[in-house]
Amino acid sequence: MRAALLLLLILTLALGADVRVDPDAQFVADFDARVADYMKLHKSAESHFPMHPTDSPSAIAKEQLAFAAEIRTARANAKQGDLFTPPIAAEFRRLISIAMQGPRAARVRKSLKSAEPVTIPLDVNQAYPSSVPLQSTPASLLLNLPHLPKGLDYRIVGRRLVLRDVNANLIIDIIPDALPLS
Repeated sequence: MRAALLLLLILTLALGADVRVDPDAQFVADFDARVADYMKLHKSAESHFPMHPTDSPSAIAKEQLAFAAEIRTARANAKQGDLFTPPIAAEFRRLISIAMQGPRAARVRKSLKSAEPVTIPLDVNQAYPSSVPLQSTPASLLLNLPHLPKGLDYRIVGRRLVLRDVNANLIIDIIPDALPLS
């Protein structure tokens, strides 16, 4: 099957057919590549600082802080827009807007309103404040967003979409005004 598809692609290109690529798909592919690069950095930091199994909350917190510091050092120049470039952020806003319309819109809005509202200042490469609840992202909204590898999650904070490293509790990137005004 793969060989047939490859042959079809080669023939199409050889015959000079106009091959169109969905530009929206290119933004998602670019985002996926940026996430993959981040995960390489994450795994490298993890190899330098292996987490030890423990039931002690203070030991877990200490290891998490050290792990986050390792990543933070590796991303010393990290800034908003490194993963969510302007075109990628625009695509995410479009995808979120789609999820906020139609039959699922009421459920998404209700879910966001029923969660504890969180409006705090956040910065890339900083810890998500442990004193602030992690507002869940509605599943129907997540269905419209690119899948993330294990260890990363999306969080809604006010109208912002936050990309967070779960193990390091570190903010990787932010899209301001990601959610449309209610």
